[in-house]
Amino acid sequence: MNYTIRLVIADDHEIFRDGLALMLSKQDNLSLVGQAGDGIELIALVEELHPDLVITDIKMPRLDGIETTRLLLQKNPHLKIIALSMFDEDNLIVEMLEAGAKGYLLKNADKKEILEAISTVFEDNIFYCKHTSAKLASMIVKSRFDPHKKNRDIVFSSREKEIIGLICRQFTAQQMGDHLYLSKRTVEGYRTKIMEKMEAKNTAGVVIFALKNNLIKEEDIL
Repeated sequence: MNYTIRLVIADDHEIFRDGLALMLSKQDNLSLVGQAGDGIELIALVEELHPDLVITDIKMPRLDGIETTRLLLQKNPHLKIIALSMFDEDNLIVEMLEAGAKGYLLKNADKKEILEAISTVFEDNIFYCKHTSAKLASMIVKSRFDPHKKNRDIVFSSREKEIIGLICRQFTAQQMGDHLYLSKRTVEGYRTKIMEKMEAKNTAGVVIFALKNNLIKEEDIL
């Protein structure tokens, strides 16, 4: 990626925000142009700095991330927003996606996942945290959030559908191979092709796509 992504981050916990800022500032293709402690500060910063992407906590004083996201996207419809949440905030994550966020991360996400989320959302794709629970995946599918509006009709072979079902049940590549009498390498090839077709970055993306498109049933994964 040759383009430098201009970022603003928002979180009311200064120590967490400073740690995230330090990590982001070390990346060659990222430019951290501002930091905010709440939603009102964030809106003012976006108006002033015109970033490409915002990473914001959901729970913030004065104006929370959900309402802030709605207000930001009313004025800046092309702005990309990633939500930050705690592990027990499933309802709030769904509300953030419905408000227009393109992805979400748990606050304990590692550097690799944070950078992957940024590049994925910047390219106008959806990013689901790799620790997405089956419960949250089901809530997202039932919500007003429609992550696959732009997807054309995608055809999967019967073998791909078998593997999709096993991915959604958290089988490893080796376990899938043993189950289907295929080599681990063959299974990994199928998995890669499936994820490319779905534009999924991880298992969570596969699960949500599969549920949304009736490739699996909710009771298969809960």
